Amino acid sequence: MHPSSASSPVHEPPTSFANASKRKSAGGSDLFHRRQSDSQPTGPDSKRTKANLLSRESESGAARMSKALGKRPEVVDLTKPRSAFQPQNGPRKLVIKNLRVTSRVDLEHYYAKTLDELDDALQAIFARRQPKQPLERLYRGVEDTCRRGSSKELYDRLRRSCETYLNTGLLNFIKAEAGSSNVDMLRSVYKHWVIWEAQSTTIRSVFSYLDRSFLLNSKELQQINDMGITLFRRMVFVSSQPSASNPGSMVLSGMCDLVEYDRRGDSRFDAALLRDSVSMLHVLNIYLKSFEPRFLRASREYFQEFAEERSAAPLKDYISSCESLLAREDYRCNAYNFDSTTKRQLMDDAHTILIENYSEKLLDSGSVGKLLDEHAVESVKALYDLLKLSGIQKRLKEPWEDYIKEAGAAIVNDTARGDEMVIRLLEFRRASDIMVRDAFSKDDDFTKGLRDAFAFFINDKKILSSWKTGTSKVGEMIAKYMDMLLRGGLKTLPKSLLSDTKDRADAERSGQASTADEDAELDRQLDQALELFRFIEGKDVFEAFYKQDLARRLLMGRSASADAERSMLTKLKSECGSTLTHNLEQMFKDQALAREEMDSYKAWREGNGHGKSNVDLNVMILSAAAWPTYPDSKLILPDEVATQIEQFDAYYINKHTGRRLTWKHSLAHCVVKAHFNKGPKELLVSAYQAVVLTLFNQAESRQDGVLTYDEIAKHCGLSGPDLDRTLQSLACGKVRVLTKHPKGRDINPTDTFTVNKAFVDPKYRVKINQIQLKETKEENQETHRRVAQDRQFETQAAIVRIMKSRKEMTHANLVAEVINQTKSRGAVDTSEIKNNIEKLIEKDYLERDGSSYTYLA
Repeated sequence: MHPSSASSPVHEPPTSFANASKRKSAGGSDLFHRRQSDSQPTGPDSKRTKANLLSRESESGAARMSKALGKRPEVVDLTKPRSAFQPQNGPRKLVIKNLRVTSRVDLEHYYAKTLDELDDALQAIFARRQPKQPLERLYRGVEDTCRRGSSKELYDRLRRSCETYLNTGLLNFIKAEAGSSNVDMLRSVYKHWVIWEAQSTTIRSVFSYLDRSFLLNSKELQQINDMGITLFRRMVFVSSQPSASNPGSMVLSGMCDLVEYDRRGDSRFDAALLRDSVSMLHVLNIYLKSFEPRFLRASREYFQEFAEERSAAPLKDYISSCESLLAREDYRCNAYNFDSTTKRQLMDDAHTILIENYSEKLLDSGSVGKLLDEHAVESVKALYDLLKLSGIQKRLKEPWEDYIKEAGAAIVNDTARGDEMVIRLLEFRRASDIMVRDAFSKDDDFTKGLRDAFAFFINDKKILSSWKTGTSKVGEMIAKYMDMLLRGGLKTLPKSLLSDTKDRADAERSGQASTADEDAELDRQLDQALELFRFIEGKDVFEAFYKQDLARRLLMGRSASADAERSMLTKLKSECGSTLTHNLEQMFKDQALAREEMDSYKAWREGNGHGKSNVDLNVMILSAAAWPTYPDSKLILPDEVATQIEQFDAYYINKHTGRRLTWKHSLAHCVVKAHFNKGPKELLVSAYQAVVLTLFNQAESRQDGVLTYDEIAKHCGLSGPDLDRTLQSLACGKVRVLTKHPKGRDINPTDTFTVNKAFVDPKYRVKINQIQLKETKEENQETHRRVAQDRQFETQAAIVRIMKSRKEMTHANLVAEVINQTKSRGAVDTSEIKNNIEKLIEKDYLERDGSSYTYLA
């Protein structure tokens, strides 16, 4: 409250107004007398003037009489209004009623009484009672005492009172209510700290004038609030008692005990007490100096115990425990007002003890590999994040690569599931990509490690090669996987390879077509296969098998999408250049030229008067250099078909002089019309199947309509495996248009066959699987051997080219140059290069001179 000047006590007696009036009146009289002596009346009015002068002299005499009597002024009644016609002459006396003049004795009594009242008020505040005197009166007393100049004495008196109360009164209350445990002491100290804060607030309001006037400008003395905090801190935390039993030590231990209760899930944990106690220590300025070191020391001991107990657990459980612990520690620091420096040091200690000290366990290749094999993305992410906290997450790259190499090699070497190799590799790559994306936060180092590991196991020479030719089977299987996609589309894929919502979102963000679109998804799957293809150092095996499969798709019309075929060809050309795709592009050109050739042939037939035939012939003319080589077969064609072929052969040779046609019936296919009891059907079959079926037209003339195995072989020209597979597809497959006698899955030379007149199918056009188009092991082996042989020829050609231009080279330089020139076609081992050099020396292309070679022209 602000003081009012109307209530201020008078320190000095006021000056008498009467004295001032007297001095003024005396001065006026002197002036009057001087003017009187200077003026003498003359003239006709001298009588009146004289009378006036007499009157004035009389008045002057009266004044002189008054002066002689002590110059007593006239008493004037101030309550009576003065007449305007009555001039104020002479001195006037002002009388102030009830004027009290304070003596020094009275002042001393007042100040002593004020101090007593302040002492009584302090004792009432300490006792948590209302002071007898109003706080405003107490405030005035403090102000008067300060104005008197006794501020320092008043401050010392206040400090002594507070100190006495804290050390004798409040401390005893704290100990009496503390109990025996550290937490009980903490609870008691905080309770009385709250009481002391309320008491200090009241004291500050009473002594506010002292705080704002004297203490504000003092450099040596604390303000009342700071003094109260200091006295309480000294009372609790500075004690002559043993350190373990003094209140301050018990308070700090109690706070550490509360944290321990929280860490171990003890029901004795008091969240509010911990939060309020931390705030109290901040105010008392004890937190950083006393509490933080003790808390961090206890925390380190807890972390070490925690890590030791869980170090024997599986890696997944250890990671989960550490992750949970760190989250709780972080939450506790934020929720209970721990200082930011405490939190930083605490988390650093936790990272050091839990992560760095146990990095061997966290980075164990076997344990990490188990998590990766289980696709435990969350656990791996937690492991990565834990290691990142200590800045050692890059060390996880080594066990990551080890796992990729080991798991990838196991897939490639699994001969029992060789047909599933690429699908499994793509699933493995898919899972690895998800791991990089979701667990490693798309870390570039782990992305590069994934690629390096894939390139290593795909091209590892220790991996079992195909047919002992030194060529890897991966290239072959990638080509066959692409063939499956281009023939069957997305329906041939397992769901694990299809894009998820994150993939679609990434595609849309990058401006690509959404993978929800079927064409876009198919294109993405081909890109995934192409990713595997990029890892292959030797592309020749892939090229050989891709060309074979492409030929089948084009010749049999088996492509699911012409656009996808063209797109894949463009991708391969962009990846490997025109050298690899030259023959593939020629195959597409041959298709277009064949259509034009057939249009020309049909026009020629019409122009030459050839009648309409029951056979609609369509011929594909292939360039021998561009297309794969196919074995010749001695197939006896029906007369109508043979006649048509002879006509086309004559037409083509006549039109293209110097060219010769070689007919590859193993690749031909046709549509055969058949009549069954339930109605006619159209059968989509191969040329082999069609020839066998037409033989039964002649068997119908027989009574039983039966053809033996030998009869079929004799009249169609097929034998051995080709005939067996053809008969098996017609009589033992899902679509059985022939009946085998006796029944069974295998074809024997003693078997007989008849037409299945009871054949039914909901479709009018029925497709019969073309078993003869399925690649045999012998064909597969032959392809690998041909690739290996071509690789030798290419290596020798490269050696000759290099030596022809250099004339002379050392062995090491020649080997390095050969590897550089042939790496795009296939990885050549140094031992193979050495063998080819020896062969060229035998053929007199090269000559050895010590460790160097010389080219012989």
